[in-house]
Amino acid sequence: MQIKVSDTFNRELPADPIKDNTRRQVEKACYSFVTPKVPKDPSLVHFTNDLGLELGFSKTDIGSTELFNIISGSTVYHNTNPYSMCYGGHQFGNWAGQLGDGRAINLFEIEHNNKRWALQLKGAGETTYSRTADGLAVLRSSIREHLCSEAMYHLGVPTTRSLALTLSGDSVLRDVMYNGNSAYEKGAIVCRVAPSFIRFGNFQIFASRNDKHTLQKLVDYTIKYFYREIDLKSPTRIIDFFNAVLDKTLKMIIEWQRVGFVHGVMNTDNMSILGLTIDYGPYGWLEGYDKSWTPNTTDRQHKRYKFGNQPSIALWNLYQLANALVFLTEETTPFEEALERYKSNIALQYLDMMRSKLGLTEKDENDIDMTSQLESILELSETDMTIFFRKLSEINKTNDTEKCLQIIHDAFYKPEEIKGDILLKWQEWFSLYLIRLNGEEKTDTERKENMNRINPKYVLRNYMAQMAIDKADTGDYNLIHELYNVLKSPYSELNEHEKWFTKRPEWARHKVGCSMLSCSS
Repeated sequence: MQIKVSDTFNRELPADPIKDNTRRQVEKACYSFVTPKVPKDPSLVHFTNDLGLELGFSKTDIGSTELFNIISGSTVYHNTNPYSMCYGGHQFGNWAGQLGDGRAINLFEIEHNNKRWALQLKGAGETTYSRTADGLAVLRSSIREHLCSEAMYHLGVPTTRSLALTLSGDSVLRDVMYNGNSAYEKGAIVCRVAPSFIRFGNFQIFASRNDKHTLQKLVDYTIKYFYREIDLKSPTRIIDFFNAVLDKTLKMIIEWQRVGFVHGVMNTDNMSILGLTIDYGPYGWLEGYDKSWTPNTTDRQHKRYKFGNQPSIALWNLYQLANALVFLTEETTPFEEALERYKSNIALQYLDMMRSKLGLTEKDENDIDMTSQLESILELSETDMTIFFRKLSEINKTNDTEKCLQIIHDAFYKPEEIKGDILLKWQEWFSLYLIRLNGEEKTDTERKENMNRINPKYVLRNYMAQMAIDKADTGDYNLIHELYNVLKSPYSELNEHEKWFTKRPEWARHKVGCSMLSCSS
């Protein structure tokens, strides 16, 4: 097997001169060289074949022991130099200083079909940046990352991807809910793939240390390989770069809101400079529509990263990136103008996204009020977001409000609550919605087809992931494979998988892993 390695990050950017894998502050360097820990008894749980082919691996390569040894951390591919990145970040709004890849090790880069990919192992052992941690990961969190990154990709959400999920054969001690009840779990490794894993925090760390030289090198490198439309010789390249990152970040956030995804821990070190969803920790999907919901137990009290806050938190994080980049230009006005543009654009794009979810192509001056009213009503009684919007496509222009409520009935967790004032509000809203539909040129059939390309039928609900985890703990990986195949076609009518188009079961309402999750992984 010959891999077309095309390393750039660890060849063109400054390296940590100390080769010992010891915990320390790393100055004036973008990364430290690290060797993955050889797993005790690795075994493959799942491999993403279509991604493997996209990376340039043949079908023979995909089934080979040589590739398995690489993606499990058992061997280092010849003439490559694995490394972990140095970065800082704001965690829950507070500057945390140096963080870095505490359990992520970049293996190498591949260039194939004019695309650049970096392969990274998560959970492959200690790094320079592990601090007091072991650098390992457990099967529980690894299943969640593997399935969700692929689910997001097929939903059309910008994301890092997962090539493979592997059991390490090691036992890993974890305190799942941070309540003092530590226990050993099965260790696992995810082989993650992205054009690059550079984060906002990679730039922040150098600005915080007044290291203008390394910061400039990193910016120019990122533009050179990932923002090629920007002229590296242009005097405005820094602000051009920031504007491009802002636009990609905005697009990602709109897509999160469209499908009901809640990241759970939007620290600046978890924000991709390429506008990709990165670091699938305590994420979740909205069951009942609730703007105040967060899946993260650490965030339970203040709910900084709740669903409704994600657009504004992205803006806050962009402010922090701007504070780092302005260090190179000392011109604040262009950055301020860019951030103001985000505020106006996020509002416009959010409204356009909501129109598309509602199947509306015509614009009306009252659309903001109509969508705001809908969001308020959805929260009056627990209403499943995914089922509601999917069922909404079945409404016809000739329906009355009673028929509309019958169509979306299955979205209500407690249909008996749809009475009195709540019922009246639903009737009023559907009356407005039907008027809007009858003002549309598209037929009911055309609108339904459009809506079903926007509103997924299948998302990775937390209880589904937890069921796969529970099965996998017994050595049964069939549910992982089944869910993977369902999530590859999230907008399709998969009659044989109709059981996954349903509300969260009552037993999962408060079960660990199905409602709230910790950062423990």
